[in-house]
Amino acid sequence: MAGASIETTLELWASSLRDVKARMRPLFAQERAAVSAGLFLDGLLSDERRKTGWMRAEAAGDPGPWRQQTVLGRGRWDANALRDIVRDYALETLADPDAVLGIDETGFLKQGKASCGVTRQYTGSAGKITNCQIGVFATYVSRHGHAFIDRALYLPKTWTDDLQRLAAAHVPAGTGFSTKPQLARAMIERAIAARLPFAWVAADSVYGVADIEMMLRRAGKGYVLGVTGKHHFGSWGKEPMAGPAYEIAAARAGSSWKRLSAGQGTKGPRLHDWTYIELADLDAAEFYDGADGTWTRGLLVRRNIADGDLAFFSTWCPAGTTIDTLVGVEGRRWAIEDSFETAKNELGLDHNETRSWHGWHRHVSLVMLAFAMMAVIRHRANSTTPPKTNLRIPAYLRRR
Repeated sequence: MAGASIETTLELWASSLRDVKARMRPLFAQERAAVSAGLFLDGLLSDERRKTGWMRAEAAGDPGPWRQQTVLGRGRWDANALRDIVRDYALETLADPDAVLGIDETGFLKQGKASCGVTRQYTGSAGKITNCQIGVFATYVSRHGHAFIDRALYLPKTWTDDLQRLAAAHVPAGTGFSTKPQLARAMIERAIAARLPFAWVAADSVYGVADIEMMLRRAGKGYVLGVTGKHHFGSWGKEPMAGPAYEIAAARAGSSWKRLSAGQGTKGPRLHDWTYIELADLDAAEFYDGADGTWTRGLLVRRNIADGDLAFFSTWCPAGTTIDTLVGVEGRRWAIEDSFETAKNELGLDHNETRSWHGWHRHVSLVMLAFAMMAVIRHRANSTTPPKTNLRIPAYLRRR
């Protein structure tokens, strides 16, 4: 936050914290419940390494974690209403028509079998199959910053097929099995229904499915969605080609590859070699009413400079969109990984000690609010221009 003085930054922190607490106050019927939620938020923002109930209680000056636990458990308030508050709050500062909606998931390592949604499953967080919960998240990424705006807890079939287990974890009646892409689609649909300004959706190969692609075409949104190398592509109206993505990439001449940066990483520009194949031009009016212009269906391929490893992306964009733009969109997807790392290391995203459905959603939503507040402060601090001062030159210097 180099753009603001220490004094200005501290004022931003104080005023922003008051602001977000005031925004969530209507969620609570009683003042003491709102105070406890505010203290919970204070605990998430504290410098304690572990954001456990005891640690948050100690920071709040409570003799034990019971008030903190009540916020997540016995209290009556709507976590989805807080999710919407977080989204609207973040967009007041981060909104941009060219923004990217990034979709990704993360794992929450757990012991035992009682925590809602927990089972042995693969998570990239651990890089293996292990006992964990999986949360699917939507992150809003723009030139102003990035913040979580939605989340969903994935329930495996071993959970949705066990009504007794669902009831014990207080899962809402009627909740059935949804795949991760179905959870992602619901979040994208909520973003569109809320009229969020964004032009693109970016996600990895878990979410590069036809159902999401068609929904985005009908919504007039561009996308860069990961697919596997076996994903079949065909062209029409362009250079004829058909086959799995890895075969199409292997046939590309060396001159068709371009070295580009997908954005700044911790060690500088994230450079890879890229190639882009335009597969077909289509009339946007075929997909949604009132649209005009031509959109292009394409295949974007990324090649690792060091080992030649390939990654493939299905694309949909206005005709004439450059490879540089598509690479930039794909690069913005990495902001969600940065969000996970920050939220876990600094805000206790994975320190949830509750076992229930509503406990998970309340904890995660409060972390989302803390993260959004930090994003807003960072943007405002970096946008602050130090006041100009008139330099007074001493008289003895003016005479020289």
